[in-house]
Amino acid sequence: MDHDTDVTPVFDNLDLDLVVKVLSHTFFGPFFIFFIPIFFFFQGSKTTDPLVVYPSVYFVILCLFWFVKWSSRLYRNQGNLFFAPPRFDWGEQVVVITGGSSGVGELLANTLAVRNVTVAVLDIKPIVTENYNINYYKCDVSKWEEVEAVAKKIKEELGDPTVVVNNAGVVQGKLITDLTATDVQQTFGVNTLSHFWTLKAFLPAMIAKNQGHVVTVSSNMGISGVAQMSDYCASKAAVNMMHEALRFELDKLHRAPSVRTTLICPGRIDTPLFSKMDYPETPFHKFLMPTIPPITVVKSIIQALDDQHSQTVYLPFYVNAQPYVQHLPSFLRDFAQWVTNADYSMRTFVKTSGKREDEKSE
Repeated sequence: MDHDTDVTPVFDNLDLDLVVKVLSHTFFGPFFIFFIPIFFFFQGSKTTDPLVVYPSVYFVILCLFWFVKWSSRLYRNQGNLFFAPPRFDWGEQVVVITGGSSGVGELLANTLAVRNVTVAVLDIKPIVTENYNINYYKCDVSKWEEVEAVAKKIKEELGDPTVVVNNAGVVQGKLITDLTATDVQQTFGVNTLSHFWTLKAFLPAMIAKNQGHVVTVSSNMGISGVAQMSDYCASKAAVNMMHEALRFELDKLHRAPSVRTTLICPGRIDTPLFSKMDYPETPFHKFLMPTIPPITVVKSIIQALDDQHSQTVYLPFYVNAQPYVQHLPSFLRDFAQWVTNADYSMRTFVKTSGKREDEKSE
C-alpha cells in the first residue's frame, strides 16, 4: 500500500476553518476548560495554586464571553430566556430561490425538496431535477415586470412563500474602463435590484403574518474591494446595506420582528460563477483561504432556517476578519491585498455563467 495515499487526504482537508472548529470545542470551550482546574485539584493541588487559579479565571472569562454573545443573539431575535422557538416545520414551507438552476441554488433546491419542502425556482434557464416538488418559473429577476408576473403565479399555485432566498448572481470580471453599460446594468440588475423586486413581491405577506425568513446571499467582496471586480463589489456592498436597513424596518416600523433575515457572506465557492478565475492554490492559501464547496453554503442556510434567528454568516473563517481590515494602516491594507493575491485573481477570468445573447458569440 502506498504510504502517501494514506496521509494525503488528511492534509487536503486541513485548513484554518478546521483548526478554529477544534479550538472552539477545546481551548475556547468552557466545557473543556472546566475540567482542567478540577483535574489538578484532585491531583493534590491547592485551590490557591496557579495550576488551579489560572484555568479557573480563564474559565470565568470564557463563560462571560459566550454569555454576552448568546445574550446578544437572544436580544436581536426577541428570544425568550427560558424557551426556545417552536420547531421549524419544513413540510409547511414554500421556499423561493432565485438563480436556483445551478450552483448553490440548485443544490439548495434539491436538498430542500428531499425534506418535502415546496420549492419555487426563479431562473432564466430550467433546473434539471427529478424532484416533483420543485417548481420552475422562467424569470429574469433583474426585471420587476417579470418578477411581479411570476409572483402572482406562485401565490396562485403554491401559496404565499414563507422563505425567500435571494441567490442569483453574475460577474463580469472586467476593469472599470472595459465595462460596457450593458455589463453594469446586468450586474446591478441581477446582484442588487433582484433583491428589491423579490422583497417587494413577497415580503408584504410575511409582514402581515409576522412570520417568514429572508436569506440574502452576498459575498465577501461586498466587504472589501478588489481590482477587476468594481461592479460586482459595489453590487454586493449595496445588498449588504439593504439587508441591514431591512432588519431595522422590520423591527422598528413594520413591527414584524419574527420575519427573520440572514445574510450569507461567502468567499470563493466552487461553482461555475468563479471557476475561471486565477485563485491561488499554494498550501498557504489553501489553508488560510480555502475554496468552499456549495454544500457548505447550503448547510449554513438550512441551519439558519432551522435556528429561526436573524444572523450574519461569514464563510470560510477568514472572512470574519475582512470588516476589520478596512481599519488597518494603508501599508498593511495593501500587504493584505498582496498576500491574498486579491487584485490579480481576475487577470485570466473568462465569463461562463450568466452570458447574455450578445456575449454567446464571443
